[in-house]
Amino acid sequence: MNYNNLFEFEMTKLIESEIARLSENITNPSTVADFSDYKFQIGKIAGLRSVLELIEEVNRILDER
Repeated sequence: MNYNNLFEFEMTKLIESEIARLSENITNPSTVADFSDYKFQIGKIAGLRSVLELIEEVNRILDER
């Protein structure tokens, strides 16, 4: 693996780990202060999933070259 592949792998792993952590937090009532905090956490998860989709899109673009 080259540096770029390793970077992508580790970044994806960290993002997926953060999504899992945030998802776990919102299922625990003691970690969510109120509905606005819940929505904020959901937004963070959605944003991170968007980043994963962008990584996939970049890979598709690069594969076409």
